[in-house]
Amino acid sequence: MLFTQYYLDCLSQASYLIGDETTGQAVVVDPRRDVAEYLDDARAAGLTIVGVINTHFHADFVSGHLELARETGAWIGYGAAATPEFAHRPLSDGERISLGEVTLEIMATPGHTPESISVLVFEHPGDSTAYGVLTGDALFIGDVGRPDLLASVGVSADDLGRQLYDSIQHKLMGLDDAVRVFPAHGAGSACGKNLSTEKQSTIGEQRRFNYACQPMSQDAFVAVVTEGQPSAPAYFLYNATLNKQDRDVRDVDQAIPALDHGAVDAALADGAVLHDARPAADFTGGHIRGAISVPADGRMAETAGMVLRPEQRIVVMAPEGQEQDVALRLARIGFDNTVGYVADPEGYLLSRQDQVGRASRLTVAAAASALDGGEIQVVDIRNPGETVGGVIPGARTIPLPELPRRLEELDRDRPVVLYCAGGWRSSVGASLLRANGFTDVSDLLGGFNAWAAAHPVAS
Repeated sequence: MLFTQYYLDCLSQASYLIGDETTGQAVVVDPRRDVAEYLDDARAAGLTIVGVINTHFHADFVSGHLELARETGAWIGYGAAATPEFAHRPLSDGERISLGEVTLEIMATPGHTPESISVLVFEHPGDSTAYGVLTGDALFIGDVGRPDLLASVGVSADDLGRQLYDSIQHKLMGLDDAVRVFPAHGAGSACGKNLSTEKQSTIGEQRRFNYACQPMSQDAFVAVVTEGQPSAPAYFLYNATLNKQDRDVRDVDQAIPALDHGAVDAALADGAVLHDARPAADFTGGHIRGAISVPADGRMAETAGMVLRPEQRIVVMAPEGQEQDVALRLARIGFDNTVGYVADPEGYLLSRQDQVGRASRLTVAAAASALDGGEIQVVDIRNPGETVGGVIPGARTIPLPELPRRLEELDRDRPVVLYCAGGWRSSVGASLLRANGFTDVSDLLGGFNAWAAAHPVAS
């Protein structure tokens, strides 16, 4: 058996290639949209990808099922409860898929979404214990999938939570302790609140250490898994919808063009937004006014999905050599309107000095002095699970994913200071405010961590 895990740190997303080396048949589970790596690895191993399985309609990235099907002719499988707009293979609870000796078994595990499935992997059809189980967003390492993401489309978090209880407590915890657990996400994903940095585990380890896998009542389970979930990025609903559609397929070698200064000017004049993906320090030193800063050195795709909109036309300003990677990472969340990149960022900024601004970033001492002077709006843009440990006195809490739709809660005529945990997200949020007409905006260097080291905090 060939079993390969692919992990994207930017999205904390895992996908899998499973192949039978005797027959050469393989299946890819939860693929990302850029599928060249799966194709290359399968070819190198002498495998033919005959099927693509998605454990559910993903919300945090655009799945590559249509791309793989186009390149290989593979069938596309979803849980039997799924109703996509394209041709697919419904996969029923208990159904077995033979790749030769290697055998996959479908387990319906609804709760994160109604159509969610897990995939048991057997090295041999007669094995009594599975090699592993691909749990999608049902069971994570240290956590379980959140049941509240579909509330905006009328699916009750309580109903899904009760389905998830059965999926976790009875179905997945009914497996042998030795079965390896391979989830679809790791630490940092907004699909849960307590995900581990580990990439795999076992059922036995989760039975012992995962808070949601401990024996408890259904009501207690629903309460504990819904409490303190991070705010979902706005693009999640867009991606979940896109993954159901017969959408346009991305070319394997698709690239964005370099734009000269005139072309950049024309695109911005026509309403495009400038995504400045340079490090925050470079953005602070000088940037085009109105640009949104989402550096490429962190969780860029997910964060861009919080402060940009998928219908916006985007011009990328990135560190040299990273332009195509930035565009690809945007495409992974369905942001396909990237028109090109600034070919010479330094030259462009130097030639447009009348359009260049600088960002204010305050030290803890400077922020404390500003607070003592009064009239400062302090905004904590961390998630609910982070703010339970305390906030800066007087701070208003608006998680970054909610900031674009809650701008009117802030007074544009008063100075604003934003902070997050360490300073990365607050620089992003501050750029969003400046792009929306706030003229006196700063963020806190070192974030709440730096503040708490020097000052008492309110919980």
